[in-house]
Amino acid sequence: MALQAKICGLSTPETVDAAIANGAAWLGFVFFPKSPRNVAPEHATALVARAPNGIGKAAVLVDPDDALIARVLEAGVTALQLHGDESPERVSSLRRHKVEVWKAVPVRTHADLETARAYRGAADRILYDAKTPKGTLPGGMGLRFDWKLLDGFVHPLPWALSGGLDADNLVEAVRMTGAPLVDTSSGVESAPGVKDVDKIAAFLQAAARL
Repeated sequence: MALQAKICGLSTPETVDAAIANGAAWLGFVFFPKSPRNVAPEHATALVARAPNGIGKAAVLVDPDDALIARVLEAGVTALQLHGDESPERVSSLRRHKVEVWKAVPVRTHADLETARAYRGAADRILYDAKTPKGTLPGGMGLRFDWKLLDGFVHPLPWALSGGLDADNLVEAVRMTGAPLVDTSSGVESAPGVKDVDKIAAFLQAAARL
């Protein structure tokens, strides 16, 4: 299967269009006020609507309550991407909404990978991301973990790789891990929360060559 790529943290029509034009399989929209990429669900509706049906639209959330989930679903997203302390039971319960449910697993050591197994049967996909320092944002900081940790790891679910990916290190990341889906945010920015259409194009073009 061809490598799929996701551009996360989109917040403007121009960057959404750049991601679509250059072949993104997934678009990500952050609904977390502490993030520089935060968008209101009402604003996201118009951004989501720019993408054709064949492209996935993920809502990035951190321990969301049911009211927020209802609002982002109204915006038209097709996946819930969870980056908080959501339990397997909470994750499983969200599948009732008939959209994909992804669970981010922060990774620094091999033991961190093992936590993914608890979500077998609860989530639809695991997103391995770099573990960030305590008290900081749960993602989007440009950090990467040791990709060698994934060597030989038996994945409990379909999965994606995130954390510090950009056009320059994408080839190495995919060759080392065999990732079927790659996710970037800060790697296609000129400043935190400011997406760069040229960097989006370069990342997606690099993914298309793999």
